[in-house]
Amino acid sequence: MKQRILLPLLALLLASCDDVFQTHPYDVNIKGDKGINAKNIAKVETAFADKDTLRVAFISDTHLWHSDARDEVADVNRRNVDFVVHCGDLTDTGTAKEFEWSRDILNGLHVPFVALIGNHDFLGTGDQAYGVMYGKMDFSFIVSRVKFVCLNTNATEYDYMAAVPNFDFMEEEMAKDSDRFDRTVLVMHAPPYSDQFNNNVCKAFRRYLDFFPGLMCCVYGHNHNDKVSAIYDDDLIFYGIDCAKHRNYRIMTLTPDGYEMEQIRY
Repeated sequence: MKQRILLPLLALLLASCDDVFQTHPYDVNIKGDKGINAKNIAKVETAFADKDTLRVAFISDTHLWHSDARDEVADVNRRNVDFVVHCGDLTDTGTAKEFEWSRDILNGLHVPFVALIGNHDFLGTGDQAYGVMYGKMDFSFIVSRVKFVCLNTNATEYDYMAAVPNFDFMEEEMAKDSDRFDRTVLVMHAPPYSDQFNNNVCKAFRRYLDFFPGLMCCVYGHNHNDKVSAIYDDDLIFYGIDCAKHRNYRIMTLTPDGYEMEQIRY
């Protein structure tokens, strides 16, 4: 008699467990928009190919500060920018749901955006979720004869076992489409000499940068502060983009004569 009662109860329990655990926070079954970077790069390259003055907003490290991130998006929408570059750490723990939340907030922008991968975005299967939602971790695009080279510099997440930064990719980008650009802006998440960068190759990395045509500056996130510095004690300027929690970001205005980088507080 007991066995007849227990077996149906066990079956019911297993069925209910199946309902509860039918999805996993680290699955990569991304709902909604996917392949975002490629789609938005196509829009940007088409719309602003020959624009004399280009305005680019650099934001970073939105994590789970969703209220601050929404305010940041609203502020960018008031600033007459052409497109936005997110320097990484879209999430806090790399779950599919966090990627979706972050994307949905960024979709509130009135202009196209691209996003780099940050070290927090690697957690669990976050690198796979990023690949589905955004695309390749190293990518570039050209606007108004300026090439934006976006690099994955999160070497610690690979335990230094992968080519991060990818020097082969960098070498290809120095010459690829050379007839279409004569200036370069390099963007990354973790800067040289930070905890995530492969600091064994810092000097080699700097040497490679010399070969990018008309390199104007480097832009990074990760450190949760706004900073302007010469990391290598030379004339190459690195701009650190602050996190959403601190409620500031930067807008770069490019003209044929050069650029200005303005800190925006909101």
